[in-house]
Amino acid sequence: MSKFSRRTFAASAAFSIVPRRVLGGAGYLAPSDKINLACIGMGRQGQAVMMDLLPRPELQVVAVCDCNRQGMDYAEYGSNALLLAARKLLGPGYENWGDDLNSPGEVWLTPQFKTSLGMGGREPARRLVDAFYASRSESKSYTGTKAYEDFRELLDKQSCDAVYVATPDHWHAPIAVAAMRKGKHVLGQKPMAHSIGEARRMAAVAREMKVATSVTVNNPYSESTQLISQWIAAGAIGRVRVVHNWSSRPYWPQGVDRPKEAMPVPDGLNWDMWLGPAPERPYNKAYLPFVWRGWLDFGCGSFGDMGCYSFAGIFRILDLAPPDTFEATASEPHSETYPKASMVHLNFAAKGLRLSWYDGNLQPPRPEGMTEDDARFFGLGREGIIYQGDRGLILGGFNGDQPRLIPASKDYVAPQPGAPPRDLATEQWIGAIRGGPEPLSSFPNQAAPTEAFLLGCLAQRMPGEKFIWNSGEMKVANSGGAQKWVDPPYRGGWAG
Repeated sequence: MSKFSRRTFAASAAFSIVPRRVLGGAGYLAPSDKINLACIGMGRQGQAVMMDLLPRPELQVVAVCDCNRQGMDYAEYGSNALLLAARKLLGPGYENWGDDLNSPGEVWLTPQFKTSLGMGGREPARRLVDAFYASRSESKSYTGTKAYEDFRELLDKQSCDAVYVATPDHWHAPIAVAAMRKGKHVLGQKPMAHSIGEARRMAAVAREMKVATSVTVNNPYSESTQLISQWIAAGAIGRVRVVHNWSSRPYWPQGVDRPKEAMPVPDGLNWDMWLGPAPERPYNKAYLPFVWRGWLDFGCGSFGDMGCYSFAGIFRILDLAPPDTFEATASEPHSETYPKASMVHLNFAAKGLRLSWYDGNLQPPRPEGMTEDDARFFGLGREGIIYQGDRGLILGGFNGDQPRLIPASKDYVAPQPGAPPRDLATEQWIGAIRGGPEPLSSFPNQAAPTEAFLLGCLAQRMPGEKFIWNSGEMKVANSGGAQKWVDPPYRGGWAG
C-alpha cells in the first residue's frame, strides 16, 4: 500500500487556490443555472471534446463556430472514429446518423505515418449538437444550435456564458482574449498560447475580467503528479538535479520548406480567417488539416503539443518559475517549420536544476542502477520522464504515470491503478464559473509552464545558441534575433 493515500491527494489538490466567489465578477453563475456554451474550432479535437461536454448536465451547447463549413479530410485516430463516437453518444436509433459524413479515406502524413480521415467543420458539428439534444427530448426534434463562420460575430450576437476554444495554436490567444473581454469564461485547448506575450496577456486579462479559465491539461491534478511530489518532498531521491522528458513526436511533417505552389481554396473554407493573425500566404494542402502543427507560424511543434501536458505536472511538483537560460540542438534548422528532432535544455539557477526535453524519437541515456524490469519499462514506450536526484531517480511514463523509484524502496510504493482518471481541468472550470476555486489549470496558473516550453520552441528556431532569459522584463538578454519571437506582431487587421 502507498505511504500516501488518495485522501491525502484529494485534500492537497486544493492547496493555494482561491475560491472564485471571492473574486466576484459579472460572469458568476449560481449552481442552479445552466452554463450556455459556444464551441469555437470544430476540427477533430474540437469535436471530440465537445462530445465530452454535451452530456454534462451543467452545460448547454448553444452555438458552434468554424471558418470551414464542412470537410471529410480531418486527421483521425481510426477510420471514421469521430462519426462512430457520435453515433455511440447519440444512442439507439442513431446507428446510421451522418451517413453522408462517412469518409473512408486515408493519407500518408509522412513516408512513415498514415492516418485515417474523418468529418469536421461547423455544419457537421451543428448537426451533431442538434441531434444530441433531439435524442434527449420527448419530441425527438431540436434545431436550436447556431453556426458561425466568424468568432467575432458569435461574440457580438450570441448569448452565451462561456466558450471552448479548439482552433489551431495561433488562434488560441486572440479568441480567448476577445471572449474574456466580453465577460465570457474560457476553456482553452492546449497549448495555452502560441507566444510568450500571448500567455502573459491571457493570464492578465483573466485576472482583470475575473472570469473562470482552464487549459485542457489534467496533469496538475493527477495522482501520479501528487505522488511524485510527495516522494520528492519526503527526500526519496534527494535533491532533484536533472529532469529528462522525451516524446516520440512529431508524426506530422517537420523539417520541410514552404511549398512554392498555390492551390485552390476548398469550397466552404475562409482561408483569410483561418490565417487570421499569422502572416499571409497562399493556401496549400501542406498546412491543414492537422499538419499545421509543425509550421512555425501556426503551431508549436512537438514541444507545444506534448510539453504543455508534462510541464504542467513538472512545474507543480518542483514549484518552478520560468528558466534563466535555454538552448537547443536540432537535426537541422528550418525557417518555416520545427526540426524533425531536437534536444532542448532549460536551466533553473535558483533550484540548481536542468530540465531536458527530447523529441523526434531521441531519448536520454539509460540511467545506471536499473533492474531488468526497470529497463523493460524504460524501453516499452518512446515517451517518458525521469526525475534524477542526489540519491536516486524516479522513472515514469511521459506524464509521470506508473512512477517507480530506482533504487526501489518499500517506504515509497506507488498505489495500484484505481478509478479511471477524471477530467478535473473541465470539472474545476465549471465549478469556478459557479464560484468555486480557481483551477490549477487556469490561464494564470499555466502561464509559467507555458512560458517555459515556448522558450524551448524559440530555442528550436535558433539551435546552437545559449540564451539568457529575463522573465521579469520578458526579454532575451543576449539576443535581439531571438527577442522578436517572444511577442511577434499580428497580421494587420487582426490585432485585438
